[in-house]
Amino acid sequence: MAALPSLRQLSYLVALAERLNFTQAAQDCFVTQSTLSAGIMELESILNARLVERERHRVFMTPLGLEITERARGLLAAAEDLAQTAARAADPLAGMVRLGVIPTIAPFLLPMVLPEMRSRYPGLQFALREDLTANLLARLDSGQLDFALIALPYELGNLMTRTLFSEELWLVTPPGKKNPRRVNVSAINPEQLLLLEEGHCLRGHILSGCGLNARPHGLEATSLYTLVQMIEEGMGVGLLPEMTLRAGLLKNSPLIAQPFAAPAPTRSIALVARASTARRDAFDRLSEVIIAQHSRSLAAKLPSVSRRGRPAT
Repeated sequence: MAALPSLRQLSYLVALAERLNFTQAAQDCFVTQSTLSAGIMELESILNARLVERERHRVFMTPLGLEITERARGLLAAAEDLAQTAARAADPLAGMVRLGVIPTIAPFLLPMVLPEMRSRYPGLQFALREDLTANLLARLDSGQLDFALIALPYELGNLMTRTLFSEELWLVTPPGKKNPRRVNVSAINPEQLLLLEEGHCLRGHILSGCGLNARPHGLEATSLYTLVQMIEEGMGVGLLPEMTLRAGLLKNSPLIAQPFAAPAPTRSIALVARASTARRDAFDRLSEVIIAQHSRSLAAKLPSVSRRGRPAT
């Protein structure tokens, strides 16, 4: 049987691809530079292929090296899942869970969910990372995260996906506008529509829900909090997920929040993980708690905000 690469050699390759610097990659792997360099050379010898271009002051990955690196990330993540499967056998609901969450969900949903998880499953600990969807999925694929809480639709490949609930997007306008009880999406002036900047999946959900194929000309916000401030300044109108309203984003604000007439723009909240994850029990319990907490929030009245349309449920 032909010699196969070792996980250590693959980890050296991934570290070098991320740093493009032998010294920094060696530090990340807690080995000497000569050890890492020798490991990369052994890997190239085993594969009979050149993966790295070395110059005096620069390092480049060859096209094949980039492809092998992506495969190596998947193998390392699967190996870590295998090790965790054995480690969690005694207590699958204990230990650290690395959870990634997008910015349009994290501050509005996690304050309800995490205390309940700590109460029910005190053996679980959560390390959180808030980031854009693409970055979270890359970290999930490389084994740096266990789960990611994101919004759909979004291309997920072969990831294990649990859709938790769907929610409508509401129109938010400055005070003083005389709008119908339920506004039609077609009534929105694209030139007045404020969006989050590129990279936020909510941006795409809004464009799709409003039937827009391209970005309207206008200003962009870095966060929902900034978006609300821009609307208060009279710069335009925006769409906010219902969970943000229930979390009090517009509490004591003069802005008007309105539901749309059917069919209203929506998004779905989902928890995703690698298909090989060793934390399936934690995945299931977290999903259950999120669904339960969302149901409880729907049973409560919306915070006191200026709004027209359907009564709070």
